Amino acid sequence: MPQKKHFAVAASGEWTDEEEGRRRLPAGEVHAWEPGLNQTVCGLALSKSRLGRFPHVTWQDALPESGGSADRVRRVCPRCASVAGRRGTDAKPPWQRVRPRP
Repeated sequence: MPQKKHFAVAASGEWTDEEEGRRRLPAGEVHAWEPGLNQTVCGLALSKSRLGRFPHVTWQDALPESGGSADRVRRVCPRCASVAGRRGTDAKPPWQRVRPRP
């Protein structure tokens, strides 16, 4: 049985939420990241891309439709979203197979 992977967030910017006790949160473009690796799920090197690590923020919390830690997220990497999963209206493909061959 495959083990479910835990994805954290790497982002191009950060902001501090004063209401929640000065907690660092992602901003700008977000990518899925597995803690312990030096690259995002889509293959970007964290240091060369100048992405900040947010191991305390889960991938689901960084999606704009979740509302949680995504107040200032502007773009979600589509390649990371396809691997790590995405909830919402774009979670299913836009096409539907009507009459598949037997």
